[in-house]
Amino acid sequence: MTSSPKISAFERNLSWWVLGCIAVGISLGKLVPQVFQDISRLQIAEVNLVVAVLIWLMITPMLLKVDFSRMGEVAQHGKGIGVTLLVNWLVKPFSMALLAWLFIRHLFAPWLPPEQIDSYIAGLILLAAAPCTAMVFVWSNLCNGDAKFTLSQVAINDVIMLFAFAPIVALLLGLSSITVPWDTLALSVLLFIVVPVVISQLWRKHLHGNPARLNATLSRIQPVSIGALLVTLVLLFAFQGEQIIAQPLIILLLAVPILIQVYFNSGLAYLLNRKLGVAHCAAGPSALIGASNFFELAVATAIALFGFNSGAALATVVGVLIEVPVMLTVVNIVNRSKPWYEKRKDMA
Repeated sequence: MTSSPKISAFERNLSWWVLGCIAVGISLGKLVPQVFQDISRLQIAEVNLVVAVLIWLMITPMLLKVDFSRMGEVAQHGKGIGVTLLVNWLVKPFSMALLAWLFIRHLFAPWLPPEQIDSYIAGLILLAAAPCTAMVFVWSNLCNGDAKFTLSQVAINDVIMLFAFAPIVALLLGLSSITVPWDTLALSVLLFIVVPVVISQLWRKHLHGNPARLNATLSRIQPVSIGALLVTLVLLFAFQGEQIIAQPLIILLLAVPILIQVYFNSGLAYLLNRKLGVAHCAAGPSALIGASNFFELAVATAIALFGFNSGAALATVVGVLIEVPVMLTVVNIVNRSKPWYEKRKDMA
């Protein structure tokens, strides 16, 4: 695995960067609205070309860290892998759909614009339907997680995502009575999952698996990836500005189901691992992988399916806004609870 044992300054301050993007995006949206309207019209099959390029620049460096040839090591932590897959694919998307239905469609509905409620729900579903690919390496290192476990789990999740992301999203959107644009969804999976995976693995092959060359490459392209994320956020908030200014409470309300699902899914994974006697070095990453989201993919798909100025796009960005501080609290809980976790005599 290629990752730093410490969280970078950018990652640590991601929430502040997002807040900065909110301010810049809203200001630019007010000053030069025509520019952003022109950008929004650069589409092919409902997929915005500018966003497609930005997402490739964001996601490809993250997938470059993943070595799919290491998936054979999964047997070393079979129980932990099983728990994470259970939470990621059979619990997390469905629990988020339930929370979105409860809070957005019912409890918070009086404070939300009625025409955007379906879109908010769709954004929350998209956020929960894709497990984290990149930041989870950071979370794993911060809780002294087993590197082989984390790498194997991320590789398996990425393979599953190729086939399961679209059906799960379509199922849950259908259950929420939201029309599914199948052609756009399929194209989004192709553009934002398949293409970056292929490019990243061809790139790894070109580097001949040399760790030094891989580290050097990641160091060079990391600023490009970060810049693409920030530009995407500025574009989003340029379109969302009027809605946010009119109802700033929306961001807080959307954060509630996201917070609940993070703590619920991480706690469930952690407790299941303890029950099964999984070592703490695997249980920690399992809980963190089970809670965090591949928000870059969620943002891209929300824009492709519903547009820049949709509630779905805003909901996914709220996930970006709270990702780091919330996940750091989960890391802290995992680290502080290690003595309690290892009290069981039957621990592996």
